[in-house]
Amino acid sequence: MPETRRVICWRHGQTAWNTEKRFQGQTDIPLNDTGMAQARSAAALLARLRPDAIIASDLRRAADTADCLAARTGLTVEHDKGLRERYGGSWEGLTTAEIHERWPEENARMAIPDGEDLQAVGERVQEAIVRGLASVPENGLLVVASHGAALRAGINRMLGLPPELRQALGPLGNCSWSLLGPLRIGGWRLLEHNAASLPEERILSDDR
Repeated sequence: MPETRRVICWRHGQTAWNTEKRFQGQTDIPLNDTGMAQARSAAALLARLRPDAIIASDLRRAADTADCLAARTGLTVEHDKGLRERYGGSWEGLTTAEIHERWPEENARMAIPDGEDLQAVGERVQEAIVRGLASVPENGLLVVASHGAALRAGINRMLGLPPELRQALGPLGNCSWSLLGPLRIGGWRLLEHNAASLPEERILSDDR
Protein backbone atom coordinates (compact mmCIF):
# COMPACT_ATOMS: atom_id res chain seq x y z
CA MET A 1 0.00 0.00 0.00
CA PRO A 2 1.49 3.40 -0.94
CA GLU A 3 2.50 5.81 1.81
CA THR A 4 -0.10 8.48 2.60
CA ARG A 5 1.24 10.01 5.79
CA ARG A 6 3.17 13.26 6.16
CA VAL A 7 6.03 14.28 8.45
CA ILE A 8 6.90 17.70 9.88
CA CYS A 9 10.56 18.01 10.91
CA TRP A 10 10.65 20.82 13.49
CA ARG A 11 13.83 22.34 14.88
CA HIS A 12 13.93 23.42 18.53
CA GLY A 13 13.80 27.03 19.67
CA GLN A 14 16.75 29.29 20.40
CA THR A 15 19.31 28.60 23.14
CA ALA A 16 22.07 30.72 24.65
CA TRP A 17 24.63 28.66 22.74
CA ASN A 18 22.81 29.38 19.48
CA THR A 19 23.22 33.12 20.06
CA GLU A 20 26.89 32.60 20.95
CA LYS A 21 27.39 30.43 17.84
CA ARG A 22 28.61 27.48 19.91
CA PHE A 23 28.50 23.91 18.66
CA GLN A 24 25.89 22.24 20.87
CA GLY A 25 25.91 18.63 19.74
CA GLN A 26 24.52 16.41 22.49
CA THR A 27 25.34 18.85 25.30
CA ASP A 28 21.98 19.34 27.01
CA ILE A 29 21.46 23.10 26.67
CA PRO A 30 17.98 24.47 27.56
CA LEU A 31 15.93 26.96 25.59
CA ASN A 32 16.41 30.61 26.50
CA ASP A 33 13.45 32.99 26.94
CA THR A 34 13.41 33.79 23.24
CA GLY A 35 13.45 30.08 22.42
CA MET A 36 10.46 29.40 24.66
CA ALA A 37 8.55 32.24 23.00
CA GLN A 38 9.46 30.85 19.58
CA ALA A 39 8.27 27.39 20.57
CA ARG A 40 4.92 28.66 21.85
CA SER A 41 4.37 30.74 18.72
CA ALA A 42 5.26 27.89 16.35
CA ALA A 43 3.15 25.44 18.36
CA ALA A 44 0.10 27.65 17.90
CA LEU A 45 0.56 27.38 14.14
CA LEU A 46 1.40 23.69 13.97
CA ALA A 47 -1.58 22.80 16.17
CA ARG A 48 -3.81 24.07 13.38
CA LEU A 49 -2.53 21.24 11.19
CA ARG A 50 -4.01 18.74 13.68
CA PRO A 51 -1.06 16.39 14.06
CA ASP A 52 -1.75 12.80 15.07
CA ALA A 53 1.48 12.17 16.98
CA ILE A 54 4.55 13.99 18.31
CA ILE A 55 7.99 12.49 18.77
CA ALA A 56 11.03 14.35 20.06
CA SER A 57 14.66 14.13 20.99
CA ASP A 58 15.11 13.66 24.73
CA LEU A 59 17.52 16.62 24.90
CA ARG A 60 15.80 19.46 26.76
CA ARG A 61 15.80 22.05 24.01
CA ALA A 62 13.85 19.74 21.67
CA ALA A 63 11.75 18.09 24.37
CA ASP A 64 10.58 21.45 25.75
CA THR A 65 9.80 22.67 22.23
CA ALA A 66 7.67 19.57 21.66
CA ASP A 67 5.91 20.08 25.00
CA CYS A 68 4.57 23.42 23.74
CA LEU A 69 2.78 21.62 20.91
CA ALA A 70 1.58 18.87 23.23
CA ALA A 71 -0.01 21.51 25.46
CA ARG A 72 -1.89 22.86 22.43
CA THR A 73 -3.04 19.50 21.07
CA GLY A 74 -3.44 17.24 24.10
CA LEU A 75 -1.07 14.72 22.52
CA THR A 76 1.63 12.91 24.49
CA VAL A 77 5.22 13.40 23.37
CA GLU A 78 7.18 10.21 22.76
CA HIS A 79 10.91 10.72 23.29
CA ASP A 80 13.40 8.90 21.08
CA LYS A 81 17.18 9.09 21.58
CA GLY A 82 17.54 8.44 17.86
CA LEU A 83 16.48 12.06 17.33
CA ARG A 84 19.35 13.54 19.32
CA GLU A 85 21.67 16.05 17.70
CA ARG A 86 24.89 14.90 16.08
CA TYR A 87 27.54 14.08 18.68
CA GLY A 88 30.23 16.73 18.32
CA GLY A 89 33.11 15.34 20.36
CA SER A 90 35.74 17.97 21.11
CA TRP A 91 33.83 20.59 19.10
CA GLU A 92 30.98 20.79 21.59
CA GLY A 93 30.95 24.11 23.43
CA LEU A 94 33.36 25.78 21.01
CA THR A 95 32.38 28.73 18.84
CA THR A 96 32.31 28.60 15.06
CA ALA A 97 35.41 30.80 14.96
CA GLU A 98 37.31 28.54 17.37
CA ILE A 99 36.48 25.43 15.37
CA HIS A 100 37.50 27.09 12.11
CA GLU A 101 40.81 28.20 13.61
CA ARG A 102 41.72 24.78 15.08
CA TRP A 103 40.32 22.47 12.39
CA PRO A 104 40.05 24.49 9.14
CA GLU A 105 40.03 21.48 6.77
CA GLU A 106 37.73 19.35 8.91
CA ASN A 107 35.39 22.31 9.46
CA ALA A 108 35.09 22.86 5.71
CA ARG A 109 33.96 19.24 5.33
CA MET A 110 32.01 19.17 8.63
CA ALA A 111 34.08 16.10 9.49
CA ILE A 112 34.43 16.13 13.28
CA PRO A 113 37.60 14.14 14.12
CA ASP A 114 36.12 12.48 17.22
CA GLY A 115 32.46 13.10 16.44
CA GLU A 116 29.57 11.26 14.83
CA ASP A 117 29.48 10.57 11.09
CA LEU A 118 26.71 12.48 9.32
CA GLN A 119 25.58 9.41 7.40
CA ALA A 120 25.11 7.56 10.68
CA VAL A 121 23.11 10.51 12.04
CA GLY A 122 20.83 10.44 9.02
CA GLU A 123 20.24 6.72 9.38
CA ARG A 124 19.29 6.89 13.05
CA VAL A 125 17.00 9.89 12.52
CA GLN A 126 15.25 8.13 9.64
CA GLU A 127 14.82 5.02 11.80
CA ALA A 128 13.31 7.12 14.59
CA ILE A 129 10.86 8.72 12.17
CA VAL A 130 9.82 5.30 10.88
CA ARG A 131 9.19 4.22 14.47
CA GLY A 132 7.09 7.33 15.05
CA LEU A 133 5.05 6.76 11.91
CA ALA A 134 3.89 3.41 13.29
CA SER A 135 1.45 5.29 15.54
CA VAL A 136 0.11 7.58 12.79
CA PRO A 137 -3.03 6.60 10.84
CA GLU A 138 -3.45 6.66 7.08
CA ASN A 139 -3.36 10.26 5.79
CA GLY A 140 -2.11 11.33 9.22
CA LEU A 141 0.60 13.77 10.30
CA LEU A 142 3.65 13.14 12.49
CA VAL A 143 5.55 16.04 14.08
CA VAL A 144 9.22 15.38 14.83
CA ALA A 145 10.93 17.84 17.22
CA SER A 146 14.68 17.55 16.91
CA HIS A 147 17.84 19.48 16.01
CA GLY A 148 19.23 21.33 13.00
CA ALA A 149 22.03 19.04 11.85
CA ALA A 150 20.18 15.87 12.81
CA LEU A 151 17.02 16.85 10.92
CA ARG A 152 18.97 17.96 7.88
CA ALA A 153 20.80 14.63 7.80
CA GLY A 154 17.56 12.72 8.34
CA ILE A 155 15.72 14.58 5.59
CA ASN A 156 18.61 14.01 3.19
CA ARG A 157 18.43 10.31 3.98
CA MET A 158 14.66 10.12 3.50
CA LEU A 159 14.90 11.94 0.17
CA GLY A 160 17.69 9.65 -0.97
CA LEU A 161 20.20 12.45 -1.58
CA PRO A 162 23.83 11.24 -1.93
CA PRO A 163 26.37 12.48 0.64
CA GLU A 164 28.01 14.82 -1.86
CA LEU A 165 24.73 16.72 -2.21
CA ARG A 166 24.01 17.09 1.50
CA GLN A 167 24.38 20.87 1.32
CA ALA A 168 21.71 21.11 -1.38
CA LEU A 169 19.28 21.32 1.52
CA GLY A 170 19.79 24.57 3.44
CA PRO A 171 19.84 24.76 7.25
CA LEU A 172 16.76 25.09 9.45
CA GLY A 173 16.29 28.20 11.56
CA ASN A 174 15.27 27.96 15.21
CA CYS A 175 11.68 26.71 15.47
CA SER A 176 11.31 26.43 11.70
CA TRP A 177 10.17 23.21 10.07
CA SER A 178 10.16 21.15 6.90
CA LEU A 179 7.26 19.11 5.55
CA LEU A 180 7.75 15.73 3.90
CA GLY A 181 5.03 14.00 1.91
CA PRO A 182 4.86 10.75 -0.03
CA LEU A 183 5.86 10.29 -3.64
CA ARG A 184 3.30 8.50 -5.78
CA ILE A 185 5.98 6.03 -6.86
CA GLY A 186 7.12 5.44 -3.29
CA GLY A 187 9.57 7.27 -1.07
CA TRP A 188 9.42 10.88 0.09
CA ARG A 189 9.46 14.37 -1.35
CA LEU A 190 10.11 17.75 0.25
CA LEU A 191 6.96 19.90 0.22
CA GLU A 192 8.19 22.80 2.40
CA HIS A 193 11.56 23.71 3.89
CA ASN A 194 12.59 26.12 6.65
CA ALA A 195 9.00 27.30 7.04
CA ALA A 196 7.82 29.49 9.91
CA SER A 197 4.27 30.23 8.80
CA LEU A 198 1.31 28.39 7.32
CA PRO A 199 0.14 29.11 3.78
CA GLU A 200 -3.31 30.68 3.70
CA GLU A 201 -4.32 28.33 0.93
CA ARG A 202 -2.29 25.52 -0.61
CA ILE A 203 -2.49 25.96 -4.37
CA LEU A 204 -0.51 23.41 -6.35
CA SER A 205 0.62 23.92 -9.91
CA ASP A 206 -0.28 21.56 -12.75
CA ASP A 207 3.10 19.89 -12.18
CA ARG A 208 2.25 18.13 -8.92
